[in-house]
Amino acid sequence: MADFVADTQIHGYSVGGRKKKDERRKTGTTYRINWVVSVLSSFLFLLSSFFSSAQSPKAKELYVQSIKLFGNRKAEEAIPFMEQAVKVDPAYGDAYLKLGQLYEFTKRFDPAIVAYRDAIKLAPDNPTSSGAYQSLSTILMRLGRYTDALPYLEKYQSLFAPKSLQHQRVGKLLANARFGVEAMQHPQPVEPKPVSPVLNTTPSQYFPVLTADEQTLVFTALKPEGDEDLMVATFNGETWSPPVSLSPNINTLENEGTATLSADGRTLVFTACQGRKGFGSCDLYMSRKTGSDWSVPENLGAAINTRYYESQPSLSADGRRLYFISDRPGGKGRRDIWRADLNTDGSWSEPTNIGAPVNTSANEASPFIHANGQSLFFASEGHTGLGGYDLFVSDSLAVIDSTHWSTPTNLGYPINTSEDQASLFVAANGRRAYYSYEEQKDGVSQRSRLYAFDLPETLRDRVKPVSYVKGVVADARTSKPLAAMVELIDLKTNQLVSRVMADAQTGQYTAILPSGGEYALYVSVPGYLFKSLSFDFTQKAKDDPRSASTGLSLPVPLEPAVSGATAKETLNNLFFETGRYDLADKSRTELDRLAQFLKINPGVAIEISGHTDDRGDAAANLTLSKKRAQSVVTYLTQAGISAERIKAVGYGKARPLVPNTTDENRQLNRRIEWRVL
Repeated sequence: MADFVADTQIHGYSVGGRKKKDERRKTGTTYRINWVVSVLSSFLFLLSSFFSSAQSPKAKELYVQSIKLFGNRKAEEAIPFMEQAVKVDPAYGDAYLKLGQLYEFTKRFDPAIVAYRDAIKLAPDNPTSSGAYQSLSTILMRLGRYTDALPYLEKYQSLFAPKSLQHQRVGKLLANARFGVEAMQHPQPVEPKPVSPVLNTTPSQYFPVLTADEQTLVFTALKPEGDEDLMVATFNGETWSPPVSLSPNINTLENEGTATLSADGRTLVFTACQGRKGFGSCDLYMSRKTGSDWSVPENLGAAINTRYYESQPSLSADGRRLYFISDRPGGKGRRDIWRADLNTDGSWSEPTNIGAPVNTSANEASPFIHANGQSLFFASEGHTGLGGYDLFVSDSLAVIDSTHWSTPTNLGYPINTSEDQASLFVAANGRRAYYSYEEQKDGVSQRSRLYAFDLPETLRDRVKPVSYVKGVVADARTSKPLAAMVELIDLKTNQLVSRVMADAQTGQYTAILPSGGEYALYVSVPGYLFKSLSFDFTQKAKDDPRSASTGLSLPVPLEPAVSGATAKETLNNLFFETGRYDLADKSRTELDRLAQFLKINPGVAIEISGHTDDRGDAAANLTLSKKRAQSVVTYLTQAGISAERIKAVGYGKARPLVPNTTDENRQLNRRIEWRVL
């Protein structure tokens, strides 16, 4: 699908990561070893390993002349001499091999295939033909001609002892070829389309990342002068705005790229390989957005960045977990995926290698953790695929610590092709995927453009969608924006799922809402009553697994916690059986939150009031409402809150919030409220 993927985060680097002296470091480019370097290396290696020498002095003379011209970087001029050499001596196997390499070097792949086949025909069963088998199968695989490559790979493998390392290496190529044949026979139904031509303001764009609402897009742009910057564009529901530089605090005359965003778009981690104080060849840096301004980036520190290579970051939705690529010691292969968590003091934990089955002895690249926190997309050259780097997905089998992962699944053809792929971004709702497509001409990359496609059903079923809630937190009386803490709690486990901060200047917040469960969302600011919101996706997930994958807009006005105020809040996450006053176990999250509020505010006394709907006997409802309020008081006193600070009252059906005309309204009227006395 694309040969756009970022290698070392250094433009023009080979996979080995070595830079030409006059090259500037870049943060995003292709993974594949530059094919010129590859062919040149094999050409020079095989100079001393021919399998049939010239019988004709004239052929030998032509051969030597061709080699000299190639050594002087005159490959096109060298070809006619090598062509004449095989005409003069049709049994000159080494000349056929070199002719194939010259064709390949000059991107003339069809005649290269013919030349390699001619070389093989001279000695098909001789181990000295292995170079021709290798070169021929490599070209066929690179062109996606898996069926044609299979017989040559099978014969190539037979030239080596069954337990030899070379036999195993060819076996991996065979597995890729067989997988390629099967994948192309059963393609994924995808139709990639350009995101928008308005984004194409530079020669190349790549590594797209978006906010949870898909309204803000950040990507790396390669400028004509070779500089890479991070650009941002916004979506108004119909069209994308022209991209602009993300921030003068982030973009410099050096190169910045391969960024990752938190779901709310206010935490950014990106890669820089020079121009900033760092620890190694490429380091990761963080910037935070307040209002419309991005902070001066800070190096993530010695725990994340080492004297080795760190790049290609991916943040969890709430910005509290980071995945990235590093070649530091202790991994499974040369470049592995590592993970670190944000500590409460703002520092990062010591990274851990996520291990097998994701990481292999080969290279992994471009991890992307979906907003659900469970689906990890990544590129790898170590797992069976269509050749080079393919895209895979693996699922966390332990949501809290993410220490165990499922066997990776190849995303299939044509998402993966014989070219290298990486940097896939999947929207929070699991419906669309974004990537960069690299246009090529004669095997050479011309430019990279941002594309998107609808995720096929086979992958939609694999990726658990999530919803999001966003809005503005403000003082209910003055409308002043508040820098609130927004926390999502799993009511079943009472575990913190995510924690984000509302923007200090605008009060804007975005929080991810996982599907298929019951969650409490708490919005709190010191000096204010906390807001308690309830989200129950349990039944919806059973009826329609994707029903909770659309966003919600929810402004949050907070009431000041002042004595004598009439303002009150509903405790939306208290649960009782019908007609009973026993608190369900999942109510403890709400009650613990209220107890914490009272401990932080020791001078505050509150009233707990119970309310019912209009069904049933009025006297019975009044008694039930009092007992439910008293159940809350009992829990709080057992949690260490003085009973003198809490008053329990019951109002029965006397104070409905809304008319008791529907089941939904009656549910709203059955509630427990609290207010400051």
